[in-house]
Amino acid sequence: MKKARQGANERRERTLALERQVERVRRRLDMLTGRSNGLRSMQLLIFIGGVLVSVVALLAARWLGVVGFVLVGVGLLWAIRVNRQVDRSIVRHRIWLRVKQAQLARMRLDWDALPASLIREHEEDRDHPFEVDLDITGERSLHRLLDVGVSFDGRYRLLRWLLNTTPDTETIQRRQALVRELAPMSLFREKLMLHSLFATRYAPEHLDGDKLLLWLDEHSSFKVPRSALLVPTLLSVLTLALVVLYLVGQLAPVFFLLSMLLSLGWYLATRKSRGNLMADAQFLRESFGQLNTIFSYLEMYPYGRHERVRKLCEPFFVDRARRPSVLLNRLSRLASAAVLEQGEILGLVVNALLPWDVYVAYQLNRCREQVAQKLPIWLDAWFELEALSSLANFAYLNPDYTLPEIVEHSEQVEQGASSELFCATSLGHPLIAAERKVTNDVRLDAMGEIMMVTGSNMAGKSTFLRTLGINLCLAYAGGPVNAARMQTGLFTIYACIKVSDSLADGYSYFYAEVRRLKGLLTKLEQNAAPDELPVLYLIDEIFKGTNNYERLIGSRAYIRSLVGKHGVGAISTHDLELVRLSDTLSVIQHFHFREEVIDGKLVFDYRLRPGPCPTRNALKIMQLEGLPVE
Repeated sequence: MKKARQGANERRERTLALERQVERVRRRLDMLTGRSNGLRSMQLLIFIGGVLVSVVALLAARWLGVVGFVLVGVGLLWAIRVNRQVDRSIVRHRIWLRVKQAQLARMRLDWDALPASLIREHEEDRDHPFEVDLDITGERSLHRLLDVGVSFDGRYRLLRWLLNTTPDTETIQRRQALVRELAPMSLFREKLMLHSLFATRYAPEHLDGDKLLLWLDEHSSFKVPRSALLVPTLLSVLTLALVVLYLVGQLAPVFFLLSMLLSLGWYLATRKSRGNLMADAQFLRESFGQLNTIFSYLEMYPYGRHERVRKLCEPFFVDRARRPSVLLNRLSRLASAAVLEQGEILGLVVNALLPWDVYVAYQLNRCREQVAQKLPIWLDAWFELEALSSLANFAYLNPDYTLPEIVEHSEQVEQGASSELFCATSLGHPLIAAERKVTNDVRLDAMGEIMMVTGSNMAGKSTFLRTLGINLCLAYAGGPVNAARMQTGLFTIYACIKVSDSLADGYSYFYAEVRRLKGLLTKLEQNAAPDELPVLYLIDEIFKGTNNYERLIGSRAYIRSLVGKHGVGAISTHDLELVRLSDTLSVIQHFHFREEVIDGKLVFDYRLRPGPCPTRNALKIMQLEGLPVE
């Protein structure tokens, strides 16, 4: 409890600190906006006033007027340059304000103020064992709350971690170590976000790693061998020599003109073999220019004693000759050199005299090959860092959360019967605001155990099942969980909580529920071998899609079929008749939520208690809402 209070106090302090930071950034932004407006007014004043004064001075003395116009030009250039710097600072401060406001929204669970989810291409998979049931994706989801990534791939990587159905201890522990190191590095993480958002402020669609790698692969066929430089170089040397001879009066101009025509003919004849140099240069400048801003930050950052983060970011600085700043700056310079292709006439003249096009294409091809070797490694490190930063940011914003202890089932067997399969203290739901959240202690002791959770309507049964599942998703992704302490083995999670009918597929709610529960039995059969991961199943209101009589018969048969399988689970139900199953099935452990009627209102405390529920509330709710009750 002491640790929980300390975490809650630290959380309040961080919230207040973020509020102060937001106000400081706003004041700074207002000051910069005012300065920008002043500089624009100054530019207009310099132009109008300077021109008038210069015209008057020109009438008095020509040299004085010329000096005046020069001073006006210099003044305008200075004002424009300063104004651009201020505008650039305004953009940075606006992005910084967005970052800080998003952090506040995450702490307060203010969904309306949170950045919209940009994983638009991802559609919810209703056949996934828990994606929909545990609110992993969607508008008010775990992924949206955690995600602070900028790249598409970094965001999808986090999503894949949360939706993983086959967790392994080594991967989880490696991520936990990195999250533990990254969590206090808040300035590093936020500046990485700032650089990424600033770099992609105009064209965020370019930060798609798969598209970049695909583009490099598709353009690998346009290769310019060294031998391709020989003919245009010889023609250029010949042309320049003939030009010199013409200038000294030794030859007629027809000779160097013929040589230029030959160079131009060769240039036009071989142009297609080099691809669309201008389009390539434009793409390279936009896409890799963005990456250079981000990668250079990771390359130059002083990691100090942060050994694990340093190891993760090694690809950005370990090879000094092929660091991002070296290769990507070179690529940018070559892309700029290729813009001569934009002006057709200028391009023809230059290529008639010099082997410009083929030389740029050759150098661009070499640099592109070097980047193609390094880019997958850089991108993978960056995507990994973005996904880990989302988990670390979640840990930083929630200091009362903890990184769970992951114990493999083989280790639990060796430790003896005292070691629980799952044990959590003060377990809460991370998608419920702190001021409304109620936490509970939970434990599952033995394989095959079934928690039978009974209780009235709205008492908290469904939320409790989601709390179990969503914290396991966080744990297996390598992130912190909403608990004071949590120890768990590895499970395959399977949930049957948010089942819905499907008009498109033509089946009802009850049939959808039957299909879902059949899928659980199939999964239990698939994971029956001792070396397979056991299944942790969560079933809410079993068979609620049919009548009471058939629901009771079906529920009894289904629960009996779960007994003896390689798994554990929790089942919530309204049917108090199912309580009697524990008379013959010792693996069933009963827990319940209860309510009270105070001043004519139902009051829930959402506390999990041992034993079956002693109360019902459906008639109470009907009566309190004014419906007739016999």
